[in-house]
Amino acid sequence: MDASSVKKGIKKISGIMTENKDYLIKLDQQNGDGDLGVSMSEGFAAAARFVEETQETDLGKLLMQTGGVFNEAAPSSLGTIISFAFMGMAKSLKGKTETDPAGFAEAVMAGVEKIMAKAGSKPGEKTILDSIYPAAQSLLEHRDCSFEESFRAAAKAAAEGSEATREMKSVHGRAAYYGEKSIGILDGGSVVGKLIFEALSE
Repeated sequence: MDASSVKKGIKKISGIMTENKDYLIKLDQQNGDGDLGVSMSEGFAAAARFVEETQETDLGKLLMQTGGVFNEAAPSSLGTIISFAFMGMAKSLKGKTETDPAGFAEAVMAGVEKIMAKAGSKPGEKTILDSIYPAAQSLLEHRDCSFEESFRAAAKAAAEGSEATREMKSVHGRAAYYGEKSIGILDGGSVVGKLIFEALSE
């Protein structure tokens, strides 16, 4: 994996967010403010434009800069949270121009841990962590496999984690106001996490 791989990945994620924009809006309207589909599609579109134009080859710098562009274009709580993941991954890959499945797995987990530290949240609280934490764990478990195999397994883990949020009660953000009423509803943030790994597996 190198800078060109990151560009392909961000472009693929941007495409899947655009395709699912209306779906994410509908999901978010159930217990949020309905801006999820807009912020994710616009944020990743801006990130895709940036990586296409930059000549940066240092993976750490590339991810840090991309995270900044994404956050600026997606001014929402989830936009900020995802920018934390970019920061964590950037620190893990600082100074590297390429990495293998093991190095990428460590970077993804570093990104997830940065979210938990900055946002004060953990898996099981009906957030994006419920899809991306199991995906990160899966990547670590498949660190000796090919990227293709490890991404496929991570996408499956993310999808299962997202589906599990139906049975959870929201404890963060606007959704927390709905309390018990949030049970039975799929968490929009977890779906964003699922879509990210779905895009990478494709």
